[in-house]
Amino acid sequence: MARTRTAGIQVEADGSKVVDKRVFGVRIKCRLGKLDQDQAEAWLAQETQKLRQAKLFGARAQRTFREAAIRYLEEHTEQACIDEVAWHLKLLDPEIGKLSLPEVHDATLAPFVRKRRETVSATTVRRTLEAVRRILNLAARKWREDGTPWLSTAPPLLSMPTGPARKPYPLSWEEQTRLFAQLPQHLARMALFKVNTGLREQEVVNLRWAWEQRVPELGVTVFLIPARFGGRRRNSGVKNREDRLVVLNQTAVAVIEACRGEHPEFVFCYRDKPVKFMNNSAWQQARKAVGLT
Repeated sequence: MARTRTAGIQVEADGSKVVDKRVFGVRIKCRLGKLDQDQAEAWLAQETQKLRQAKLFGARAQRTFREAAIRYLEEHTEQACIDEVAWHLKLLDPEIGKLSLPEVHDATLAPFVRKRRETVSATTVRRTLEAVRRILNLAARKWREDGTPWLSTAPPLLSMPTGPARKPYPLSWEEQTRLFAQLPQHLARMALFKVNTGLREQEVVNLRWAWEQRVPELGVTVFLIPARFGGRRRNSGVKNREDRLVVLNQTAVAVIEACRGEHPEFVFCYRDKPVKFMNNSAWQQARKAVGLT
């Protein structure tokens, strides 16, 4: 990141402004997006004024949910499912990111819940709300600023949406064809590769070119997946903790060749970046389009 004319405001390669500054001993950190310099300075000035009021007159500086979410992610980088939690929080940010912590409750979450229930199951929405609940509990019970909790009262009990869990069942060839046709190209490739190799989701999204091995004597291409390849956490990997040899059939080979040259490290990518999840909003929308919700 490059510095700007104002201390504490930096700019990323894509033009996004990032604030990272300590004011009265309190760290202000936030990714503001593609604001111009004047807007970024105005935002920092506003946050600085809040802290000044709190310091001089005892006025309580209300932390936003976005600030709390950032702190949670920073403190739980080793958590096994932290990438999934980050994904849920990213979905929430446009709806409640700017709200102060006391403003986060059932009523302010209701529009998000209604919109999400149009495309995903109640179980998926509950996972998002559970992340909110964990953050609010930490803000009330653990996080302190000059000895004062970020959230002065116990967080409200969030209402969790209910609904039957979707039971797994094998797709017919016709259903599979219709589903794959609705997927974006990068997900369709991954899905086709997955059904032809039997790999788990994280083995597919983390597949690397360095693991590819050609066996000219047999005329086949294989991938040797290390037992601990990383994935959602540093030490995660193959389920049985042993290296996995994946022999490719003709369909899987065709998928690999279609992806070759698109990314220097990962086999599957989207817009020049590796894919973290297959079961994302695009996948859910495709399921809904073909009546598989």
